[in-house]
Amino acid sequence: MTENTPSPALSAISFNADGLVAAIAQQHDTGEVLMMAWMNAQAVEETLRTGQVCYFSRSRQKLWRKGETSGQRQSLVEMRIDCDGDALLLLVDQDGVACHTGRRSCFYTAMRDGELIEIITPLVDPNILYNRT
Repeated sequence: MTENTPSPALSAISFNADGLVAAIAQQHDTGEVLMMAWMNAQAVEETLRTGQVCYFSRSRQKLWRKGETSGQRQSLVEMRIDCDGDALLLLVDQDGVACHTGRRSCFYTAMRDGELIEIITPLVDPNILYNRT
């Protein structure tokens, strides 16, 4: 594959107008949904090439290699594409916590009877994860 020729996998993805596709990370052996983030073509290619999950940060407008700062990496087990080609499911082996809040999953708040209920407590202090004091 040359640099100008997209891989068959990339050709199947319907990126949005911003060149992004939604990516849901799920723990491969338990089915636990860990997080949702965005990927651009470069992030998809890097993830497939290295086996380490890479996302695109919309706020920083650059690639975000999961765990680069915190050490909480995601190793790709399998990448799946949905029937419309506009969402990816990343089956991963999560090292530590997935959420920047120190929780295993970013989906730690339940909406019950009109109330927000925190259902997952932090496992790690975020200040320790990101060396903030």
